[in-house]
Amino acid sequence: MNSVQETAKQSFPTVATNTASKNSVEDPQDRFLKLLVTQMKNQNPLNPLDNAEITSQLAQISTVTGIDKLNKTLEKLLSGAEDSRVVEATKLIGHKALVPGNTMSLENNAALGGFELLQPVDKLSVSILDNSGIAVRTLELGAQSSGINTFIWDGMTNSGTSAVNGNYTFTINAKQGDKEITVNPLALGLVNSVSPGEHDAVLDMGKLGLFGMADIKQIF
Repeated sequence: MNSVQETAKQSFPTVATNTASKNSVEDPQDRFLKLLVTQMKNQNPLNPLDNAEITSQLAQISTVTGIDKLNKTLEKLLSGAEDSRVVEATKLIGHKALVPGNTMSLENNAALGGFELLQPVDKLSVSILDNSGIAVRTLELGAQSSGINTFIWDGMTNSGTSAVNGNYTFTINAKQGDKEITVNPLALGLVNSVSPGEHDAVLDMGKLGLFGMADIKQIF
């Protein structure tokens, strides 16, 4: 171990102990310069610090300081981008949107639901269930294309009577030939408010819950 490293090990603990509270608010460059001055004061006159080593240490602290400043700049940019997304999301307040879910609300003999398909299917049916889980209506929608699709229930039951207004759930069955195809159900809800989240805006959609911007599949 050379004299510089020995001196640093001997001197740094004392400096750190006496200035612990102050260092908490100092930047890395200030702490490094104080350590370097301490090393120079305590250097061995018969074996002084090497200029090349001092230059190397200065280059290292410049690199660390540059990275620290870059990180702070990136944090500011990310914070600004997040604020911008929140402001943009506020435009959705008062609008209805499709988000992941399998609930629907029947009002005035009409209810809308949706689904997302990763591939087209040649047969798709929707079963609408009451609060007891009993199917009150089955909609045969036939062939459907991939992507976001919607369907409307007119409130009529399988027996030909009108269902009462209120909340229902639905299940979807889709096939391509004889193969069962996975379907992602989508529920329609109203965006009541928007608030900042950890990485994105958070949309409050009442009974449906809280959703991020990435959860919005379609806006009405």
